[in-house]
Amino acid sequence: MLAALVERWRPETHTFVLSIGEVTVTLEDVAHIFGLPIDGEPVSGWTDSSSDFVQSQGIAIFGREPSVSHNAKSYIKLGWVRRIRDAELLDTEESIRRYVRCHIFCLLGSTLFTDKSTAYAHAKYLPLLCDFERIRTYS
Repeated sequence: MLAALVERWRPETHTFVLSIGEVTVTLEDVAHIFGLPIDGEPVSGWTDSSSDFVQSQGIAIFGREPSVSHNAKSYIKLGWVRRIRDAELLDTEESIRRYVRCHIFCLLGSTLFTDKSTAYAHAKYLPLLCDFERIRTYS
């Protein structure tokens, strides 16, 4: 079935051409498939890609200085984040929060907003993980 859909995809119009007409994937479809709410606060704003920003945010979120890409200093290695996550003892409230932040960051970089490598995630997502009370309001 997937091969049939690939053959019917038209990148010019971002639609599938089927016998019943053109069909496109909507935000509601994605919300249903992933089980994500779409009625919260939008994620928007400017990003700071300086190494000082990446280092300070990394320490605030992960509790240590992040391992970044040698080519692009604003990208954090997801393998490093996974190792940090898996090493958490989960014996304190803060270690549980760090674990959850690492896990969400990995989801953002490897599932929701992935790039070709799937090995790195942009540091622009770090500020979104600072305030746990606000995380619940994002759409």
